[in-house]
Amino acid sequence: MSMTQTTTPDAAIELPRPMFRLSDVSRIYRQKGREITALRSTTLEIAEGEFVTIQGPTGGGKSTLLQILGALDRPTTGDVQIGDSEVARASSRRLTDVRAQEIGFVFQAFNLIPTLTAHENVDMALEPLHLTAAERGQRVREALEHVGLADRADHGPSELSGGQQQRVAIARAIVKRPRVLLADEPTGNLDESMRDEILDALQRLHAEGLTLVVVTHDSAVARRATRRLRLENGVVRDITR
Repeated sequence: MSMTQTTTPDAAIELPRPMFRLSDVSRIYRQKGREITALRSTTLEIAEGEFVTIQGPTGGGKSTLLQILGALDRPTTGDVQIGDSEVARASSRRLTDVRAQEIGFVFQAFNLIPTLTAHENVDMALEPLHLTAAERGQRVREALEHVGLADRADHGPSELSGGQQQRVAIARAIVKRPRVLLADEPTGNLDESMRDEILDALQRLHAEGLTLVVVTHDSAVARRATRRLRLENGVVRDITR
């Protein structure tokens, strides 16, 4: 008996929708009379639910690509679609809405406010959403519990390890329930054991369906991804094996 299921017209397979679609995107900076090309005619799709890493040398265009994916920058030429939104020529207000509702950000620096507790740092991300105090409190508690820090909610950053601070930063990124998490060297300031702690947290989020795009120099991080890209001299290549 065959273990292969025959697909009929009535049982069509639904493919994942694109989370990002870049079409012939270039980004050129002008500095002191010179043109610097950070991205060259890039065409790229990232589907919902993928875990993608971006590697490459310093200055190769990784941060520029992440900023365009995060609606923090606009391309010089080309089209950029985030979910159902075309953002390359969208208004600044529309880009602010996309960032607030669709995208969570995690950076190498934890960027926590030192005078606030973990709970208060996470709560800051909910300011643009105009939720009630009760809704905000519930979301913050759930986000901290999600990253294993429910018992550290009233601790300040100085009372937390580096790995715990980065987990607070992840909780801050997911508390608004985004469709995608963009991370720029999220383990760059951590030792090996703390790095694995953060990777485990990210993989749990991916297993729940969150789209992840991570810029990294660390091959241990890249090996956990479902898809690997390399960006060098403004050119993107798929190096998944």
